[in-house]
Amino acid sequence: MTTRIGITGAAGRMGRTLIEAVSLAGDELVLAAAIERPESSLLGADAGELAGLGKNGIRIAGSLAEVVGEIDVLIDFTIPAATTANVQTCAEHGVAVVIGTTGFTPEQQAVIDGAAAAISICQASNFSTGVNLCFKLLDMAARVLGDEVDIEVYEAHHRHKIDAPSGTALSMGKVVADALGRDLGEVAVYGREGQTGARDRETIGFATVRAGDIVGDHTVTFAAEGERVEITHKASSRMSFARGAVRAAAWLPGQGAGRYDMQDVLGLN
Repeated sequence: MTTRIGITGAAGRMGRTLIEAVSLAGDELVLAAAIERPESSLLGADAGELAGLGKNGIRIAGSLAEVVGEIDVLIDFTIPAATTANVQTCAEHGVAVVIGTTGFTPEQQAVIDGAAAAISICQASNFSTGVNLCFKLLDMAARVLGDEVDIEVYEAHHRHKIDAPSGTALSMGKVVADALGRDLGEVAVYGREGQTGARDRETIGFATVRAGDIVGDHTVTFAAEGERVEITHKASSRMSFARGAVRAAAWLPGQGAGRYDMQDVLGLN
């Protein structure tokens, strides 16, 4: 059976990449809707042409409500407020959702969690297969190295990214903290300045860079006396995220209502 995919934020960098990824996914997936903001000058444009693929007959719509009845799964990499509203609409119409947006407030996350009682949702801070493998490696490294190392998380993204640290960096920190029995909310240190004193071994530090067109770099350093271990992932194209999101969209329709992540899709949980 063919799964009908809707993509919101279709005119953005990630939206165009997602359109291309769906076109490469084979016959089991088909792009059925592409959505942009109501004030966008691109409403009515052909989504295929917008993504540089040639015409595909899918016109850019100005709201999810216009097309929600035509899709089985919505892929949403936009902003928290828009994603939260879209999830509510999808829950009302029985449409599954793949969420790549990050930076939700606790209240917004509660809306998503509530919607998962009615529909299947795959929410991940990063849909790259490589990053999700790194999560497994980080858990292993933290358990082996234990409390004998200082742990720092470095991340870099393009100048347009609006949240910091990245959702992926926070997920990496949480994986490490959970493996060590720590509460990330209590041990995270976000940047340092001035006379900070000696480093507390229990803390997990985060450093953030925003510059140019960096797609996404993440490194977790486990530093001991005389040696250090670094686990790094570098993305050179948004297609790595898009392919993972499309893979999740193909997987979701076979699942019951609930909130899943990319570890579930890959069978790593």
